[in-house]
Amino acid sequence: MSVVCEFELCGKEEIYEFNKVAKQANGSVLAKMGKAVVLATVVSEFDNPVEEDFTPLTVQYLEKTYAAAKVPGGFFKREAKPSEFETLTARVIDRSLRPLFPKGYVYPTTITVMVLSADKDVDIQAMALNAASAALYTSNLPIKKSVAGVRVGRINNEFVINPTDMQMSESTLDLFVAGSKEELLMIEMKAMASEEMIEVDIEAFTKIHKANEMSEDELVEAILVAQNALKEANEVYESGFKEACKEVVNVELIEFTIDSSLITYVKENYTPQIKDAIKKLAKSERATELKEVAKAIFKDDYCTNHVISYENVYQAVNIVKRDLVRNMIVGEKVRADGRGLKQVRPISIETNILPSAHSSCLFTRGETQALVVGTLADAKSGQMFEKLTEKSTFTENFMVHYNFPGFSVGEAKPMFGVGRRELGHGNLAKKALESTIDSDFGDTVRLVSEILESNGSSSMATVCGGSLALKAAGVPISSLVAGVAMGMVVENDQYAILTDIMGLEDHDGDMDFKVAGSKNGITALQMDIKLGGIELNVLKEALHQAKEGRLHILTIMEEASEHIIPSEALPLIEQFMIDPSKIMAIIGKAGATIKEIIEKFNVSIDLDRDSGNVKVSGENKENILGACEHIKTISNNAPAGRKSTKNLDFEKIYKQDEVLMGKVERITDFGAFIALPQGGEGLLHISKLSKERVKNVTDILNVGDSFEIRVLNVKKDRIELAAAGL
Repeated sequence: MSVVCEFELCGKEEIYEFNKVAKQANGSVLAKMGKAVVLATVVSEFDNPVEEDFTPLTVQYLEKTYAAAKVPGGFFKREAKPSEFETLTARVIDRSLRPLFPKGYVYPTTITVMVLSADKDVDIQAMALNAASAALYTSNLPIKKSVAGVRVGRINNEFVINPTDMQMSESTLDLFVAGSKEELLMIEMKAMASEEMIEVDIEAFTKIHKANEMSEDELVEAILVAQNALKEANEVYESGFKEACKEVVNVELIEFTIDSSLITYVKENYTPQIKDAIKKLAKSERATELKEVAKAIFKDDYCTNHVISYENVYQAVNIVKRDLVRNMIVGEKVRADGRGLKQVRPISIETNILPSAHSSCLFTRGETQALVVGTLADAKSGQMFEKLTEKSTFTENFMVHYNFPGFSVGEAKPMFGVGRRELGHGNLAKKALESTIDSDFGDTVRLVSEILESNGSSSMATVCGGSLALKAAGVPISSLVAGVAMGMVVENDQYAILTDIMGLEDHDGDMDFKVAGSKNGITALQMDIKLGGIELNVLKEALHQAKEGRLHILTIMEEASEHIIPSEALPLIEQFMIDPSKIMAIIGKAGATIKEIIEKFNVSIDLDRDSGNVKVSGENKENILGACEHIKTISNNAPAGRKSTKNLDFEKIYKQDEVLMGKVERITDFGAFIALPQGGEGLLHISKLSKERVKNVTDILNVGDSFEIRVLNVKKDRIELAAAGL
């Protein structure tokens, strides 16, 4: 018998239906919100435990095109390889739910989330996580804690819970937080760029680009808003799902224990050797030296007499190693490589080391090294992609591709396709850098990060190298961005926060998070919490410590940026402005004029119809200058046309009831369009021309007449007018 649970959270109705579909699964739910329908299932094989001490969890998130009444694009008309969004969403669900599994749960488990019906007004990522958690919570697995996801935006300096797509377009923040009613488990954040019209003088306005970095205190405040929403949501879920919960299977939690006498023997007899191995391990993520210690112990008389396997010896060595590393950090405030808790490893930076690339940066921090290469292309060269809820395709003009070859950690393995980790790290770097790029820069930019060596946070090295690669390519950015990986070790009632963690500290620590930003604030953050929660005051302390590290790295980056020598491979570009109303004269009938210029001078031409910006690029300077002069000549001789008002925000320029002098631009049967003194045009409806009924607009107005009007109503992209006397 199916069980239906209905809730209203944040003003939206949510419906969860259990035991209706996919009843062979250990847990399943059909979740509905608006027109969106999501199926989430959980299947675990209790009769097939793995022999290793970990939970073999697989999470897959799949979007079906029929959910939006579409047929898959491309040659094959069947869903195939998951999109980047699908992969990243699966990764979000995995990182949020994996901490719920108890230690010793070693049974293969798969969580599948399928979008069956789409709704562009629903945050499908948060809905997918909530549905997956509901299926897991009500299943017969030994998990009795609900997890939810919540998105927080900031609009007009006010935090908004689960904003709509329309609201997100105006937000300066995109914060996604997952957690239970008591604990934060996963955080992702990025700053959103915006444009503002500012008054230069009484008659002129100009548009400025803003990266909208967040301060540490503001981010903690936003996380607190999310935490309160998560507490409310999970309390509602846990109370409402009681009737749907299945009886938990009495499954054995496998305890992987090592004889305490073996651990004691290793600790008492081999601590100096393990400490030496730790010092070498601090220089590499490979555990070669630790394995050598384990082999020596395995061959001694104690192991021979007690018939102890090498696997148990190696595990005992790792337990002693972990305790030594953690005690050094918390007790002695010293790290394995001798650094203090706040100390960043030595940094070296080289720019434009690849002669044939548009830009490049070799960023080295300790034993982590990223070669980030930038390539510029025209707007048409961007990555095309589809959104499930949209009929048309979109073009992505800023890409960050991250590659992690085996040789970077000394592993002898070939390079295969891009995995979830590579996509996740590239996406984090993109979030960190994207908001700093001037929105008027219309070209395509591709950054590729090749990790040549790795021992801690290659994603943050990608951010640092990527920001300098953008600068070296001449891409207009508001500021440089640096990233730093942070960690934490907690022992009893003591804790230590670590700046610029290495692989050893990531593996043996209790938390790792990555913070990227400029000198003005944070642009992106990613956090995974292994502790099962974190106090906000501790998080605040960690963020401020991260700021110290970030500013230190930025100082080195800024010095390096002053010595950038532009690559000879950079395309030659000339830019200038013309009257936007004359752009069509440059294009010509069916594009004939611009095609002729391109062929004659062998150049590429980009025109911005709204701003009037003209960009001419090519390989020959003389041809470029000749094309520029030709375009300017056409522009000077062309008659003026209508000006675009796309980028004008009328609400900031004109006020309601303001009286202005306008000029009649066009006349229609229903009214007249009046050109306004500070740009744009407004509609003067025929009913607003006079107190008396007007039969024809031309009885009162003609094109070109000046006319005193009053602003009736102002919206972002539209103005309604009336005659001044009305």
